[in-house]
Amino acid sequence: MKHLSIFRTVLLSVFGALAISGVLIFALAVGGNQESPVGPVSIWGTLDAKAFAAAIEKAAGADARFAQVTYVEKDPTTYEADITNALANGGGPDLFLLRQDYIMRDKGKVIPVKPESLSSTQFKATFIDAANTFDTAVGALGYPLFVDPLILYWNRDLLASGGFAKPPAYWEELSDMTQKLTKRSDSGTILKSTIALGEYTNVTNAKSILSVRILQEGGSITERDQDGRLTPAFATGTSTESALSFYTQFANPANNAGYTWNRSLPDARTAFAAGDTALYIGYVSEAPLIAQMNPNLSFAVAPLPQIRGRDRVVNTAHVYALAVSRAGENQDGAKVVAPLFASPSIAKDIGDVLGIPSALRDVLSEPAEGNGALFNKEAIIARSWLDPDPEKTSAIFRAMIERVTSGAMRLSDAIQRADQEMAQVIGQ
Repeated sequence: MKHLSIFRTVLLSVFGALAISGVLIFALAVGGNQESPVGPVSIWGTLDAKAFAAAIEKAAGADARFAQVTYVEKDPTTYEADITNALANGGGPDLFLLRQDYIMRDKGKVIPVKPESLSSTQFKATFIDAANTFDTAVGALGYPLFVDPLILYWNRDLLASGGFAKPPAYWEELSDMTQKLTKRSDSGTILKSTIALGEYTNVTNAKSILSVRILQEGGSITERDQDGRLTPAFATGTSTESALSFYTQFANPANNAGYTWNRSLPDARTAFAAGDTALYIGYVSEAPLIAQMNPNLSFAVAPLPQIRGRDRVVNTAHVYALAVSRAGENQDGAKVVAPLFASPSIAKDIGDVLGIPSALRDVLSEPAEGNGALFNKEAIIARSWLDPDPEKTSAIFRAMIERVTSGAMRLSDAIQRADQEMAQVIGQ
């Protein structure tokens, strides 16, 4: 740099800083002629319509390109089928919200963002690590907007009754808690549980919880081999065995110290909302629903527990990105509007109304009020894995857990079987 002119040095420094912050990603989209029409652009998603409508209305006041943008809230239970059927019939939205675990299933429905418009370096500098699964060799499969991390919900009254002033920061603390908080009848029936872990069918977020424990152990569920092919990783190393052993112990009646859950109990979220479970692991977005289920419940939120003594902290999350549909009628307009939504101001507006963190690093770096700081931190440490098919892999997780809790298989055998089943889903 000594031989460069002062002008060139300053110019390169400025552009380098912009690249690091990710500002260049949106320079062309947000700049330019804001009066140029983009036509009607329809968006489908499962998140709250009021939040999008308010943000679109606010954005349209400053940028005419939002004037004909509309959002339709779809039923989460039929969303995938609605998207598939609409695209098969040559219709459907111009943009749709794509969740990170549906990338492999839905990538054929998406027009990727060209690398020259959004490079891998720019992507990683702009969006959180949990969004990296959207960054592919053919380009980004969407613009990540929101992240919904796991958190720990805790019942103030139940913890206080056991002499605990705060929830556990580490998983290892659960052993002492289960001994003091779990209440059983003389016949052994669980009356009050400490936490919903160990089973699958009635543990609301079982797959996510076991996944994050595997990630915290340093393992993976799937990974790319040296040729870039997706492969199963359940049986790689000892991470899965350690995670599965920890998880299933809470449903083992022979474990007097830790037994606190079984499949005869209500689903985990219902049990927590009813005041019958002291701790509940759920997503940030579940908070309003829990409060609605029981307005009198005295509960608070805390970070997801970590493994004591580990240098890194890890969480997992659902990440939502705005993807351009291959069957949309206004693809040109969609390509203009999508990056506008991923600008910090608009993404923050929608995220604030939804009550979940932004997927943009710039937004997460801003000061937050109330529980926002906690949510943002959990979003920053979140990681995700490439899921070949969410429904099929959920069945694999369920079978792996229940083979252990039923005594049908040893840990190592259940994991080997899950690895084989994952390979079949991937198509190996």
